Parts: sequence; C-alpha cells; structure tokens
Amino acid sequence: MDGGTVTLAKLNLKEGIPWRFGPNWPGQRCRAKTRKGAPCQRPALRGKTRCQFHGGRSTGPTTKVGLQRISAAQMKHGKYTKTELAKAKRRAETGRRILAELKRIEGQIMELGLMPDD
Repeated sequence: MDGGTVTLAKLNLKEGIPWRFGPNWPGQRCRAKTRKGAPCQRPALRGKTRCQFHGGRSTGPTTKVGLQRISAAQMKHGKYTKTELAKAKRRAETGRRILAELKRIEGQIMELGLMPDD
C-alpha cells in the first residue's frame, strides 16, 4: 500500500464521503481496545472476534513449548489446577473420615456412661 492510498482514504473521510465500515455498519466489530481505551472500530475478520491488527489472523501456539508458555503466562496462582483440586478433595475426605471416627468414639463413650449427656 503506497502513501497515496492512505492519504486518499483520509481525504475521503474529511470530505464526508461514506466509508464502507462507518458508524452504522451492521457487521461484527473488533472486540479489542485501543491504546486510548476506546473500542476498536475496525471490522472483525470473518469468523473471528478480532481484526487483523489485534490478532484475528493468529492461530495461537501449536507446539508443546508454545502451549506450555501460554499456560504458564495465564496462570495467576495455581489454586484451581487439577493437582490442587485433587489434594483438596483428599483433605476433605480425610476430614470427613476423622469426624465420623470421633462421632463413633463419642457414641461408645456415652453408651458406657463415661460422659454425661448434655
């Protein structure tokens, strides 16, 4: 794209010549935010939610190294990873077993009359 085409497009906007993707365009817009914090006004690529400038052409990482890098970058604390959830389930099950055993022992003590009923 040469400089003349960009200038022509800018001149067209200044002179009020309608733009194909103007404010009343009914299609899907890019959902990215610009550096100023405003929503991007460019059209999203077909079947995507982003324009070509905001990653619409990206297919994402495909190698194992790339996928691990993205996963590590997205993880904030690891509290809800599969291994941590499995540990929490084991701790909860251990706690339930201990409480059941304590109730059983308490029942036996009460049957023997060693602990008064409250």
